[in-house]
Amino acid sequence: MPELPEVETVMCGLLPAMLGDQIERVKLYRKDLRVPFPKGMQKTLAEQRITALTRRAKYILVSFANGKILVIHLGMSGRVSIVPHGEEYALQKHDHMVLTMSSGIRIIYNDPRRFGMVFIIKDGERETHKAFCHLGPEPLGNDFSAPYLLEVLGNKKTAIKQALLDQRVVVGVGNIYACEALYRAKINPSKPANKLTVDKAEELVKAIRFILRKAIKAGGSTLKDYRHADGELGYFQHNFTVYGREGEKCKHCQRLIKRIVQGGRSTFYCTSCQK
Repeated sequence: MPELPEVETVMCGLLPAMLGDQIERVKLYRKDLRVPFPKGMQKTLAEQRITALTRRAKYILVSFANGKILVIHLGMSGRVSIVPHGEEYALQKHDHMVLTMSSGIRIIYNDPRRFGMVFIIKDGERETHKAFCHLGPEPLGNDFSAPYLLEVLGNKKTAIKQALLDQRVVVGVGNIYACEALYRAKINPSKPANKLTVDKAEELVKAIRFILRKAIKAGGSTLKDYRHADGELGYFQHNFTVYGREGEKCKHCQRLIKRIVQGGRSTFYCTSCQK
């Protein structure tokens, strides 16, 4: 599933293709993804200038001059591609939505597993809509800090790794980056969340930010079918220190990396470095 770095990379790729332009035509090739496509998308968004593209958690938000926001979620396997003006393009089997910009650029939403979502909200619903109202702070924002983390985890006996995947605690970290951040902070992924010390909370916040920024700079991680909006692959997977490295030597202490399953997800860590 695309996580924060992947979604951020896609959003940034869409900026030069969409910002300041208008959607001229909307074509849908199925009735729904995880939820039905918005009715009257063409009428709602027609001739409306795109004023901003932002990201909230794993959602891409395309804001229009009329106060409407087109929200895109990539789900498990969703992908957004940009087809330049005049370039030939053969429609693919799982292309479900095509947005044609006034410039002639086409934005293609493809999703083989159809777990993604496309819907429209009003500008004032950014934080109150049911998709957003339960979300925790952005890990790269000022609201995410060691004091906040200690407070929100104070009564949680669940493992720290699982707590980091809870979108109510912090958004967008995801399985890969939680493993990498916990390794960098030298925290055992099975440690009860409410046992986190002040010092370790500080280290963990710094580690999460470091890993996410490094992943964004690398364009995210390509493990299966994730690509940038321009078709390029992400490269952060070449920087993994523990994720997917079961049985390989830790780059720090040479102890073998171990894999366990937590909440149905694979966790990779070093038994020596992460206490």
